[in-house]
Amino acid sequence: MQIKNYDIAVIGGGPAGLAAAAEAYRSGAKRVCILERDDHLGGILNQCIHPGFGLHTFNEELTGPEYAARYIQALAETGVDVFLNTMVIELSENREIRAISRTAGYMEVRAGAVILAMGCRERPRGALNIPGTRPAGVYSAGTAQRLINIEGQMVGREAVILGSGDIGLIMARRLTWQGAKVHAVCEVMPYSSGLSRNVVQCLNDLDIPLLLSHTAIELHGEKRLTGVTVAKVDENMAPIPGTEQYFACDTLLCSVGLIPENELSEQTGLIMDKVTNGPKVNDKLMTGINGIFACGNVLHVHDLVDHVSEEAARAGREAAAYIKNQPQMEAGVPLVPGAGVRYTVPQTSLGGENTVRFRVQAPMQRVRVQAVQQNELIYDKPRLIVTPGEMETVQCCIDPAKGPVEIRIVEGKRA
Repeated sequence: MQIKNYDIAVIGGGPAGLAAAAEAYRSGAKRVCILERDDHLGGILNQCIHPGFGLHTFNEELTGPEYAARYIQALAETGVDVFLNTMVIELSENREIRAISRTAGYMEVRAGAVILAMGCRERPRGALNIPGTRPAGVYSAGTAQRLINIEGQMVGREAVILGSGDIGLIMARRLTWQGAKVHAVCEVMPYSSGLSRNVVQCLNDLDIPLLLSHTAIELHGEKRLTGVTVAKVDENMAPIPGTEQYFACDTLLCSVGLIPENELSEQTGLIMDKVTNGPKVNDKLMTGINGIFACGNVLHVHDLVDHVSEEAARAGREAAAYIKNQPQMEAGVPLVPGAGVRYTVPQTSLGGENTVRFRVQAPMQRVRVQAVQQNELIYDKPRLIVTPGEMETVQCCIDPAKGPVEIRIVEGKRA
């Protein structure tokens, strides 16, 4: 067994891992490595050939591969070691990583700090429990995206998309451009779960119907999908009799949410947030175990890769600072989701200037976003509209000597 020693080890070579490793190296950690299970860096970006990336980071519009290439090139100019085709199978509280590599075999990496950047995966079709047969032609939206954009294989010609997540919306446009007919995008919630710009560009501009408060209730076909029956749902998500619609199709794409890849985090014993499905962290992005940090979609699902890169760069800087100073774990001030807010990241703060990201529970118009500490407003700004599909940000100064900080939405109405 090979034993390797590093200042910082980054698990995952997608957008979060790339940004975290490069920033950690620039911040003074000279022995940095990335452990990536795939045979190339970039993660999901490599199959996202559509534009829309980099507007915040590079002030220009890039495709996913172009965005990844910027970071891969920046990483190549550092001394960061990259281990591809390397699967991490265990992480201990002492920051000892055990992994299996095609070339190195079984290896152990001992690190002064570890950054978790494993990303997320799609929620499987099996979690939906749709009645009917199990024919070919049912894909997750991300699988279909990979088949079309990387493998060059068309998945079908007549499609229905279940769920209005961003990947599903983008695939509605991609299928249409490839000559397929997308009959409808069905969303069980009364609002889209994707970015507003994707609803406009991928559905409205192509006259693809978005059926809100609808879900699939039956699949038809034996060897190959022949159709999907959808129905409207009530406030309890139960199908309403008499609202059924049948769409003849050979393809169903499921875009029903993303799940942070946190089996390794749970195995290590990190305290998890039941809402985000990611580890709980403080404002340094450090988890409940000293020297283990988390960032990107493994922490909470982001809407923009630019936000992933920004957060990951912060994790890289904080990890580099940690190995220099070795600070002791502090409890911090709790950040509490208030009215209209689903969750906050981070969950605690050590005080000072903080960037707090959160998602709302439902679309609302003409609201005020507030942060309150001991009945004092430390942040109060208006928003024309907020929606669960788009992450919100609060920047405020937190007093570590005072009590919890509540993030809340006020003076709004449902959109």
